[in-house]
Amino acid sequence: MFPSGPAPDPAGSRGEHRIRSFHARRGRLTKAQAAAIDRHWARWGVELDGSPLDPAGLFPAVGGARLPVVVEIGFGMGDATAAMAATDPATGILAVDVHTPGQGNLLALADRGGLTNIRVANGDAIVLLRDMLPPASLDGLRVYFPDPWPKAKHHKRRLIQPEFLALVTPLLRPGAVVHCATDWEPYADQMLDVLTAAPGLANLHGDGFAPRPEFRPMTKFERTGLAKGHVVRDLLFVRT
Repeated sequence: MFPSGPAPDPAGSRGEHRIRSFHARRGRLTKAQAAAIDRHWARWGVELDGSPLDPAGLFPAVGGARLPVVVEIGFGMGDATAAMAATDPATGILAVDVHTPGQGNLLALADRGGLTNIRVANGDAIVLLRDMLPPASLDGLRVYFPDPWPKAKHHKRRLIQPEFLALVTPLLRPGAVVHCATDWEPYADQMLDVLTAAPGLANLHGDGFAPRPEFRPMTKFERTGLAKGHVVRDLLFVRT
């Protein structure tokens, strides 16, 4: 549908046959989402194909200085991502997802808001973290409301696992922040245990959960969860 991307499987064989934390979702696009992909993918899109990537090089320098870069995994429709980019233009956001309508929507939001500090990455975040980024190249990682995989037999599919953090931690500069949020309390407890045990990370809020930071916008998904009585937990850990 889109000759220049996003590709259905940018990593090809690099995806292997390992357990994944997500399902690829192409989905039906609106005319505005499709138009945004057609107009902006070549400039703002990134295919996670396993090729080496300099994340700071994706963004224009400001005052001769390269932007610090955070990776956001799973941005949904991109509303929160765009809001954070607008309030913090001095940080580049490399936003990763496999949902084509969400990719198109975030590109449209970036265009509408004149946001030059967003890049939309298509594909498996594990390929990005494992194969593409140099050590100490990131200033943060954001994982907001990942699939909780609530059934016990599916817990192995959850993203926040020791193996995942072993990939992430070497990519973080000292002082970089890992920020996770979930409205599924059993997953929040697992996140806290896994992050606490991860070498090189320290909890910014003692040994517990963080208060909801003002810089994280409340999403439609979060409001729906709160309306159902879910408790939202934030976790903030720093690279030591």
